[in-house]
Amino acid sequence: MSSQLLPVTPLLSITNTKTPSPPISTKLPSPPTTFHQLSQRSHIPSHVYKHPSAILLELCISMRELHQIFPHIIKNGLYNEHLFQTKLVSLFCKYGSPIEAARVFDSVGDKLDVFYHTLLKGYAKNSSLGDAISFFCRMKHDAVAPVVYNFTYLLKACGDNADLRRGREIHGSLITNGFATNLFAMTGVVNLYAKCRQIDDAYKMFDRMPERDLVSWNTIVAAYAQNGLAKRALELVIRMQEEGQRPDSITLVTVLPAVADFGSLLIGKSIHAYVIRASFDSLVNISTALLDMYSKCGSVGTARSIFNKMNHKTVVSWNSMIGAYAQNEDPEEAMVIFQKMLDEGIEPTNVTIMEALHACADLGDLEQGKFVHKLLDQLNLGYDVSVVNSLISMYSKCKRVDIAAKLFRVLKGKTVVSWNAMILGFAQNGRVSEALSHFCEMQSQNIKPDSFTMVSVIPALAELSVTRQAKWIHGLVVRKCFDKNVFVMTALVDMYAKCGAVHTARKLFDMMDDRHVTTWNSMIDGYGTNGLGKAAVELFNEMKKGIIKPNDITFLCVISACSHSGLVEDGRRYFASMKEDYGLEPAMDHYGAMVDLLGRAGQLNEAWDFIQKMPMEPGITVFGAMLGACRIHKNVELGEKAADKIFELNPVEGGYHVLLANIYSTASLWDKVAKVRTTMERKGLKKTPGCSLVDLRNQIHTFYSGSTSHPQSKRIYTYLETLGDEIKAAGYVPDTNSIHDVEDDVKEQLLNSHSEKLAIAFGLLNTTPGTTIHIRKNLRVCGDCHNATKYISLVTGREIIVRDMHRFHHFKNGTCSCGDYW
Repeated sequence: MSSQLLPVTPLLSITNTKTPSPPISTKLPSPPTTFHQLSQRSHIPSHVYKHPSAILLELCISMRELHQIFPHIIKNGLYNEHLFQTKLVSLFCKYGSPIEAARVFDSVGDKLDVFYHTLLKGYAKNSSLGDAISFFCRMKHDAVAPVVYNFTYLLKACGDNADLRRGREIHGSLITNGFATNLFAMTGVVNLYAKCRQIDDAYKMFDRMPERDLVSWNTIVAAYAQNGLAKRALELVIRMQEEGQRPDSITLVTVLPAVADFGSLLIGKSIHAYVIRASFDSLVNISTALLDMYSKCGSVGTARSIFNKMNHKTVVSWNSMIGAYAQNEDPEEAMVIFQKMLDEGIEPTNVTIMEALHACADLGDLEQGKFVHKLLDQLNLGYDVSVVNSLISMYSKCKRVDIAAKLFRVLKGKTVVSWNAMILGFAQNGRVSEALSHFCEMQSQNIKPDSFTMVSVIPALAELSVTRQAKWIHGLVVRKCFDKNVFVMTALVDMYAKCGAVHTARKLFDMMDDRHVTTWNSMIDGYGTNGLGKAAVELFNEMKKGIIKPNDITFLCVISACSHSGLVEDGRRYFASMKEDYGLEPAMDHYGAMVDLLGRAGQLNEAWDFIQKMPMEPGITVFGAMLGACRIHKNVELGEKAADKIFELNPVEGGYHVLLANIYSTASLWDKVAKVRTTMERKGLKKTPGCSLVDLRNQIHTFYSGSTSHPQSKRIYTYLETLGDEIKAAGYVPDTNSIHDVEDDVKEQLLNSHSEKLAIAFGLLNTTPGTTIHIRKNLRVCGDCHNATKYISLVTGREIIVRDMHRFHHFKNGTCSCGDYW
């Protein structure tokens, strides 16, 4: 931010020797409410206002007590006294029952003006806006002259209901009744337009005020701050000082969130200095606003320091500190603060619960999440929509989307946030069909999707990897005018890349006026997974020349791209550049990517040495990359070492055992293959069955290896026999090395029943010549299927795009985009 536009030093200054003019009193005149006030105005005898019933009314503090006192007033013949009637109207309004107040009002014969003013206040505060306006019209009909606070109450009610039309009518009535220059009335008008998001009108009214007090200034500052115009709010704080008004605690509590939104830590520190000089630092609301500002400006350590020094902490203070850690990617510390709060006997609120659930979701800690859910029940905090939305997100991120779905089904008053949370939950857990069905149901219920909805549903479609569906959602984005939203467009770039349409993804990328770091990451990763490593490197180098700096995800994407394309030296250089040029510490995933890079290139010994020199204990992903490389290059010795390390970490699925068994089978070590399979049976581990999907005419067809359940199975297997002869004639040789204990012709039959071959055959049989076949597989494409698909693309003249669990393979004219490097 330019210091010329918003100078930092004079933002909040109290060193000026000129004494500012005292603020005009902002205490709004109000109807008389105590018996002493009423008796003085109405000349009521002392025996009436000193009656025990009058004393009881004066001491009444609840509706329950009022209902107990009311019969005594009637019994003692005091009901018809104006004094008691006025007090009853006032108390019924105060305790939220304008209906009972109206009954008392209607029973009064000769009504004083004070009755009208009191009941109007009750309607404005505790009834509908329509009731308040109707009663105001009755006042006019009964020739009761309005007073200034009639308008302030009505203006506030219009603002709270965001009813601009009625608010303008009240504003007009205010002017015709001679209050256009009244300080209290015009402050109410400013507040009305601010709450109705008519900021220009609010400022016009403020600027026309002949005099302004501190409340007026605070109102206009809040108008800009609460409507997302942080810079203007800060400029007004400077101007109010120039005009002799010193900011008070309300000004600071109003402006600090604006500083957080503006992201200016320097200005925040300037305000903090003013707080200390003005001795406001002992106020709990100021300290809470400061720690919230520091946390949102990324200075969580300073926020914690303020929190620790607070002598008195409210539940809002605790909530802000928990939220500070939860929002700044330190969920562990957020839960530490949450537990400390409970230990100190501070009762959580719904906001506390939501912040704690956010932390549990980020941790993926189901047990702690269930504890927080149970606490919600124990404290009887209720299940408002925002809390249930947080529960849905927590259970979804903790892989219990079934519980999230149950909560969603029984939730009443679902908001767009509720739908977004559920759609994202299904998408994150691989339940794409449910995500899409909920998206369609949401629209059928006239819930308009927002940008967050699109960012939730687009990744679900990306997992389907169906270009037709991708085009459909892209069209919807354009029709809903989300095509200028950087996050929605980034999701589209990622989706097209995951559908194999990497050139379309790049067109969208180039069309974007604004790009986030995630946009660059998505495009770089898209090139990498589609086997275009050189293009990924070129784009990364282009990114480095711009103003957006690479982050840790960027480096993971580009190193992985180098790994998939054999660009070993480039990958080495980028790994070193992370820390040397950008100060980024490599994480476990970066080390795993480097092992994959070296291993795929056949540099297995160097990869193993790299693991031994890691500054952290290698995780399962690192050793998994090593084991995969050993399978590619048939290295039994290092494969066994990597597998031993993996098995020490107790993997919960059998994929790594299968990899080791494949290494042994390639080396014809059948006894060891049998031993691995026996171990899997003993541990209850199962191999994930191969599954391939193909989309045809709006229907997803699923094929499992060896399955015969598809209606066209007989036709598919017959066609595969003919196709097998054709590709053999073109040079294909089946790779049967991984199969033993059966005859050679049976081995070929087993290879022919692999899921991707069944899906490809189905696609060829049911599409016209020249149509590209799109296949999605849940596992890595096996070597034989990869080789066979190259020959199938050659003899059929078709392009076949296969997306496996790691990358894309674009087969065309007998070659693959991966260059046989996968």
